[in-house]
Amino acid sequence: MKNMIVSMACASLLAAAPASSQTSRTDSVSTPDTAVSVSYGAFVDSYYAYDFNRPANLDRSYTTQAARHNEFNVNLAFVEAKVSGPRVRGRLALQAGTSVQSNYSGEPTVGSVSGPSLSRFIQEAVAGFRITPDLWVDGGIFLSHIGMESFISRDNLTYTRSLSAEYTPYYESGARLTWQANPKLTGTFVVVNGWQNISENNNDKAVGARLDLSTSPATTFSFYDFLGKENSTQNLRIFNGVGVKTTAIPGLTLQGNVDYGLQDKDGGGRSNWYSAGVIGKIQPSPTIGMSGRVETFHDPDQVIIVTGTDAGFKGTTASLGLDVQPLGSTRAMWRNEVRGSWASASVFPERDAPGFSQHNYVVVTSLAVTF
Repeated sequence: MKNMIVSMACASLLAAAPASSQTSRTDSVSTPDTAVSVSYGAFVDSYYAYDFNRPANLDRSYTTQAARHNEFNVNLAFVEAKVSGPRVRGRLALQAGTSVQSNYSGEPTVGSVSGPSLSRFIQEAVAGFRITPDLWVDGGIFLSHIGMESFISRDNLTYTRSLSAEYTPYYESGARLTWQANPKLTGTFVVVNGWQNISENNNDKAVGARLDLSTSPATTFSFYDFLGKENSTQNLRIFNGVGVKTTAIPGLTLQGNVDYGLQDKDGGGRSNWYSAGVIGKIQPSPTIGMSGRVETFHDPDQVIIVTGTDAGFKGTTASLGLDVQPLGSTRAMWRNEVRGSWASASVFPERDAPGFSQHNYVVVTSLAVTF
């Protein structure tokens, strides 16, 4: 979906979180792996969505979640096994769901042993080794270093994901270094096949980085980037983004991002696109959360969002959500959201003539459980 178009209740061992949260900085790398442990888990997110444009084929455009109209279905379900030790770590997570089908639909098929038929079932398959007390190397398929939102629905402030998240990678395939520079600063550096693809589609690799700076226990600033050649003509893509997340005000979480990308044109020059958004969530009680989001996304040359119109994509979205956690449980969450989207051109499919609209409205309800 993203090529067209982290964690469960237990934190992922492979998220770009400070290494000090995964292993003690005082551990010696020469310590034998006598404390290696294996844990297992699962997650199921079921949903129902009603799109007021009533797309004829029931597929909803410009999103991986909720991907189907007027249908009870599973958005994301996965099982996982995690390995944790003083010097080794790893995670294998196998997945299914409509968000998976949508997100991996653009996975390249080059040759007879590539493409989404197998790769879409792999959320993560990654192994890591601790080189020094502050440095880890991981290799395999892992969750993306880009952005402020996760592919795992319960980890986000809103149920539906922003356009900024939907049109940047959720997963990557390659190698990653995670460096805990100091207790406040974490650096992540990757060499990957490309912009969200497991199977290679050209002769080049891409590089990227992420810096997370915690200025206080409540506030973290992030910078992330990507540099690589994309598509069959191998046009250079340069992408940068900044984000912030804070809980400095008790009971309120705020998150924001600004992303900007450039890509060479086939005939010379460069196209650009940008997005920006703000999300807030109020938690008046342990069982109730209320969220809101506004964002904008401009891609006039259709580098990332292909609409087939002369105007490209220039759009705004807003949403309101209500989350209920029975008895304050972190294992079960009932989420409800209403979302509106507006564009400068008629780009949203609808059942009625003329077949496309400048606006789209959807309501969705979801029940998710972590095992």
